[in-house]
Amino acid sequence: MSSAKATKKSAFSCEPCRRRKVKCGGEQPMCQRCTSRNDECVYKLNPTLSYTQRLEKRIKELEDQLASASRSPPSITASAHSSPSTASIGLHDGRSPPKSHPDEHSFSRSFSGLKVDDKGRITFGNGATANDRPALPTSNGVYTSAELDQSIRERLVANAMQQRALENFSATPEPFQYLLNVHWCWIQPLFMFIYRPAFTRDMQNMGQYYSHMLLNALMSHSVNWGRNDPTTRRLLDEHYGGGEIFGKHARSMLFEDMKRGACTIPMVQTLLLLSAEECAFGNTIQAWTYSGLAFRLMDQIGVCFDGQRYPGSVPLNEEDIEIRRRIFWSSFFWDKMLSLYMGRMPTLHLTPASPPLVMYDDSAENEPWEPFGMPPDGRTWNYPSSTAYSATCFIAMIRLSLIFNEILLHMYDPVIPNTESEMLECLATQGPALEKWWEDFPLNLKMDAAHLPAIGPPTHLFTSNCVFHTYKILLYRPMLTRRYDTDIDGQLPWNTYLVHCVTSATATIAIFDLFARTYSIKYCALSISYSMYIAASVFLLQVQAMPSDFQAIRRLDYCLHMLHRVMVFNPIIASS
Repeated sequence: MSSAKATKKSAFSCEPCRRRKVKCGGEQPMCQRCTSRNDECVYKLNPTLSYTQRLEKRIKELEDQLASASRSPPSITASAHSSPSTASIGLHDGRSPPKSHPDEHSFSRSFSGLKVDDKGRITFGNGATANDRPALPTSNGVYTSAELDQSIRERLVANAMQQRALENFSATPEPFQYLLNVHWCWIQPLFMFIYRPAFTRDMQNMGQYYSHMLLNALMSHSVNWGRNDPTTRRLLDEHYGGGEIFGKHARSMLFEDMKRGACTIPMVQTLLLLSAEECAFGNTIQAWTYSGLAFRLMDQIGVCFDGQRYPGSVPLNEEDIEIRRRIFWSSFFWDKMLSLYMGRMPTLHLTPASPPLVMYDDSAENEPWEPFGMPPDGRTWNYPSSTAYSATCFIAMIRLSLIFNEILLHMYDPVIPNTESEMLECLATQGPALEKWWEDFPLNLKMDAAHLPAIGPPTHLFTSNCVFHTYKILLYRPMLTRRYDTDIDGQLPWNTYLVHCVTSATATIAIFDLFARTYSIKYCALSISYSMYIAASVFLLQVQAMPSDFQAIRRLDYCLHMLHRVMVFNPIIASS
């Protein structure tokens, strides 16, 4: 291939050029071929990264190296349930399953690991017979050493760093690159629905972890933030229907895939992104439906199971396992947040076969973070050099979700009212659990409401702190409306519960105020907005109990004022 031809290569082909299987120049709004043929030029599919010929050669070399390494891997089945090294972040204890689940040995009798069905799709097997029941792993040589865990981590981190370096050579046109950057900055650190190294790599070669459908969903979810940039907003309005075309294409391709019986990781990720987008817009039925479909597909392809613990499962490479674990735990977190927003019971629960909370690739932990697209409203500022701490934040949020799952089950059942003894038991166990979580949360990531900085940290750290206070309020708030007998010291436990609620509510509005001053409410995530709503409920209770409490009145007034403003960007708050 000559260099002249290489420069004409474009992965952003219009539909007529794709059908004719000719190269498209990618000109906007109409390519030269369609202009000369007087054809209707439609860019229906999302773009992929356009690499130079030199970069393609480098990628091929890296792929050959990875393929060579994968032909002689260590025992992946053994490593899937190993204890992480000190450099990796994980959770292996405290994963007690709900009462409805059998013990692990009973569970193993009906679970036979991950299989490949007659269409070549990975799914989970069940209903094992007496002759092929899998044996549970034992401690004699099955669990890997810390050295092997460290080796897995090093390979994944090295691959992630190489892929990030290759991203810098990409030539993605606008507004696509802008919307991608929006996602990686404002959305990805909190939810981690998408494993970035695999996604960006497979954009180039149409690998299994990329699809046009998923990229359309990513773009659609980013549009709400992307329109804050005048140039991007103009491009979206002129060529992409204000950004609505991305959502339309994502849904169209999604249901086409479902119609033909496809069941893939990108489909799950697409559904999760669409669920989050619909939830922010206040479309609760759509959000609940998309998330439900995602959870069902996850179950179908075995994402909800740590299949590598069971002999006979489909062997997965290290990246496959990493991606599946991330999807399960990010979905577990999203399930709890969605239940919070909608007042429903959570869908995802832990079982003896659930994946361990281990994330070997923590390469995003020490990456620099800056608010992409800022400053807002024409302001000038110098945002201080910040570290993302994405991995620590993500794992901490999952641990917090495990606590909140118990609070939802034992204090907020909308169908069968929880008994008094059940709620008191939940209070006695989850109260100390929350305090332990806060104690373990790194000091440099905590936001002390009494000593807040002038400029806030990365936005996902705001969410971590706000959600902690929200869960704490939700644990103690139901106890404020109950009758109590005076204890031995003549004090009412109601006073302690009130202090917990008011302290957390006051901290929430202080943290929210810092967020608004740092980033403006245009960038306010739904989780932070909802935390303000929960804080307002506490001040409302205070005002109802003591109408002359002017401090509570002022705080309630501030909450209502900010909630009215933030409803423009998070319409679901209006229903609350």
